[in-house]
Amino acid sequence: MEKTQRNNIMLAFITLAGAVAIVSIIGFFTLGKGTEIIQGEAEATEYRVSSKVPGRVLKFFVHEGDKVKAGDTLAILEAPDVMAKLSQAQAAEQMAQAMNEKAIRGTRSEQLQAAFEMWQKAKAGLEIAEKSYNRINRLYEEGVMTAQKRDEAKAQYDAMKATERAANAQYTMAKNGAQREDKAMAAAQVERAKGAVAEVSSYISETYLTASADGEVSEIFPKVGELVGTGAPIMNIAQLDDIWVTFNVREDFLKDFNVGNEIKAYIPALERDATFRITYMKDLGTYAAWKATKTTGQFDLKTFEVKAKPVETVENLRPGMSAIIEK
Repeated sequence: MEKTQRNNIMLAFITLAGAVAIVSIIGFFTLGKGTEIIQGEAEATEYRVSSKVPGRVLKFFVHEGDKVKAGDTLAILEAPDVMAKLSQAQAAEQMAQAMNEKAIRGTRSEQLQAAFEMWQKAKAGLEIAEKSYNRINRLYEEGVMTAQKRDEAKAQYDAMKATERAANAQYTMAKNGAQREDKAMAAAQVERAKGAVAEVSSYISETYLTASADGEVSEIFPKVGELVGTGAPIMNIAQLDDIWVTFNVREDFLKDFNVGNEIKAYIPALERDATFRITYMKDLGTYAAWKATKTTGQFDLKTFEVKAKPVETVENLRPGMSAIIEK
């Protein structure tokens, strides 16, 4: 009885050891040599649509998912502050234009006539003063008039000559109009005012948001009626004709990845294989995931970012879809 019990225990132990050995062998040949999966994700170029001026969203002309062409109007912003500045700039331009026209046209005819009359008056006064001086000077030479009277007449004559010259200069200046420098300054003021109007007008054009390239509206951030600041993103446009797949590849698999090489990957969402050409490779740095192998006497394995573009257009391939490579 005791011998039979020992035989049963020994048989059970041998059976257990055999089962462990069989499982170990199966695991070695199956799990140890299992297929390695490298998974990537499709990405596409995106650009953000934003405005140079703050404003309130007045209207959207597109929705998320809509296809757009370059130049299409996407949205309109309302910017009353900019419109007020435009009115100010236009008023300043009109004032500068009026000043310039005045400088070009010269003195008004009424002012020119008044200057001429003042000159004629000064000429008449000069003639009288000259005659009076000559008469008094002759009487002085004859001994009839005192020297003081002659000196007073001479002073009056000299003063009238100065007055006549001044009146003539005023008339000449009125006839010639504004100086060349004044005209140039007035013209420069006009150009400056035009520049201010053009600047504000460019800001107004920025309230009409347009697509800079073909694509698909992937995201719209604000709602109608919301305020947006300068440079705030309004929406994202994805350029689906510029799409690629990014893989994170451990360096022990890099021997099959070189820039310019073609690779095949399975796209689960489309249930098809596609061929891609590698265009970019770069290590992800120390912040990337490493595979620690030093405990087995080997070395740590770094991860590299690999980008690949489809060799031919893959219909319906969209950002976010997975691409699978089996190694």
